[in-house]
Amino acid sequence: MRTVSLPRIGTVAAWRKEARMLALQGVRAEDVLWRVGEGGGDLFGSTGAAPVGQPIELRLHKDAISCLETALYHADPERFARGYALILRLAKGEVRWGDRSDAMLNKVLHQEKAVRRDVHKMHAFVRFREVTPEGANRRAFAAWFEPEHPIVEKAVPFFAKRFGDMDWIIKTPTITARFEKGDLSLEETRDLTPPPEDATEDLWRAYFANIFNPARLMVSAMTSEMPKKYWKNLPEARLIPELIRTAPARAIAMQEAMPTIPPQRAAKITETLRKPEGMGDLTLETLKPALDACRRCPIGCHATQGVAGEGRRGARLMIVGEQPGDQEDLAGRPFVGPAGQKFDACAQVAGLDRKDAYVTNAVKHFKFQPRGKRRIHSRPNNSEIDHCKWWLDFERQEVKPDLIVAMGATAAYALTGSGDGLLARRGKIERAADGTNVLITLHPSYLLRIPDPARQAEAERQLSADLRTSVDWFG
Repeated sequence: MRTVSLPRIGTVAAWRKEARMLALQGVRAEDVLWRVGEGGGDLFGSTGAAPVGQPIELRLHKDAISCLETALYHADPERFARGYALILRLAKGEVRWGDRSDAMLNKVLHQEKAVRRDVHKMHAFVRFREVTPEGANRRAFAAWFEPEHPIVEKAVPFFAKRFGDMDWIIKTPTITARFEKGDLSLEETRDLTPPPEDATEDLWRAYFANIFNPARLMVSAMTSEMPKKYWKNLPEARLIPELIRTAPARAIAMQEAMPTIPPQRAAKITETLRKPEGMGDLTLETLKPALDACRRCPIGCHATQGVAGEGRRGARLMIVGEQPGDQEDLAGRPFVGPAGQKFDACAQVAGLDRKDAYVTNAVKHFKFQPRGKRRIHSRPNNSEIDHCKWWLDFERQEVKPDLIVAMGATAAYALTGSGDGLLARRGKIERAADGTNVLITLHPSYLLRIPDPARQAEAERQLSADLRTSVDWFG
């Protein structure tokens, strides 16, 4: 049996040195008893002499070393014996780093995560109090913190880097970190008295009370990020119970105090979205040149031209697609490319004559990404759809359809306010904001992107069935 006594300060570095030496001597993990300071021990220890076996040269990945040494700052008394046993197994190839099916390695990974969380909490919840003596050239501060694990040595370099322009002391029940004139030192804690409160704590409590938003209060989330065990050392913690108790009433008061008249800038934004400038008296016949001149969103700056809808005024059925494609952008007409040809084929199966409907798109310009000599379709975002919605609403007001077929997520978003869950909504009649009936279905371009012929045929059948539903809807 070999007994290794590790110091309370520099513990991990000392363990690293001893572990390397023991491995080179071939000492087994079960033949070493690890101690920290004057006491301690591990369940891995055994009795008898410590035999010397085959030397083992430790060659570990840097990620394994970093994680393992972080786990050694855990409070588990068995951590050093477990760590030594694990590095021997890693060196022998008995286990691979990251294999969570191994109980010992999984335990180390969990403890490493717990240590990192405790270090994060120390960085977040240390509260300094000013203790600058009269006539001192540098301001001095002191803090008291009670970590769950012995992490002081790992955590305090953060404070030295962030608060290098002042002197400070962070005391814990076991180790005290002292930073004076740029030098960081550690020592065992002798005085367990926390520093006295200073004048800034009242200011900090006033600040915390004023930034506390009762309308966004989530007690479970707050206590998860700021566990109650840290509250006794936080000056703002004494305010929290009262702030929680009064949160509902304060939230109602905030809501009642909100202005009922929108600010002037909101009216200007609404007016901008309502009607493009330089429109004059717009009609379906003058829609195309107006779209060509539209620059309400960046898409219009790059497309060849705007693509207006086609069909007769007063058509009872309106077909709304996503946006023009490459060929539509060049021709200036909707649904003339591959997706349009697929639509025509499905419409023929459904018994729908395209001339009886008004066919258009939710977005009037072609959004694309250049790739060599080709222009690859790019889906418009919600902001671009919202800016282009004015044109679609104008077409709806002029045509006054009884039923609109929304093909694809973009059309569904423009007409119903949501483009999510399209496959689950397909074939169902929904309502637009003005009450118009909207039939949700697939976009023909979606069919073209399906690589499996069987799935493509099924999607084509579904689109044809939905178009047939739109024909039957009129009796």
